[in-house]
Order: sequence, then structure tokens, then C-alpha cells
Amino acid sequence: MAKLRVLNSQGDRLVTWEHEKVENGDPEALAAVAEAERIFREQLRRGSAAFKVEAGKPTQRIAEFDPTAEQIVVVPRIAGG
Repeated sequence: MAKLRVLNSQGDRLVTWEHEKVENGDPEALAAVAEAERIFREQLRRGSAAFKVEAGKPTQRIAEFDPTAEQIVVVPRIAGG
């Protein structure tokens, strides 16, 4: 199961989808991917950073949504003070 996690002050927001269902055109899975991509783009516009996390591989910072990723973690911009 693929995941988009958006970290925030209340914990995190999670959107999930199954790659196989997306490939088979399942409407719910396609809607989840569309929502995840919308959230991803919105968060990057706000200055957040996104990272692709896959087992056994180094974490990679990304600027484009990847619906084939195992997990994408979005971290908000941290303001110093």
C-alpha cells in the first residue's frame, strides 16, 4: 500500500492507495492518488519539503509527485525564532 504522509502540528495526515488497484483503474484508488497529488502540490507551494521513502534505499528529496512511491513524507517549513 502506498502512502502520502503530511506532518503537521496535530500529528500527520495520511492518504493511502494500492498500486495494483490504480493500474486496474479502480475509481477509489484513482481518487486517492488525485487527492494525494493535490495535497502534495499544495504543501510544496506553502514551502514544505517532500521525501520519497522506500525500504532498503536512501531517502530522496523530491519536487514532483510520484504515485509509484512506497511512501512520500511531506515536512512543513520550520520557522526559526
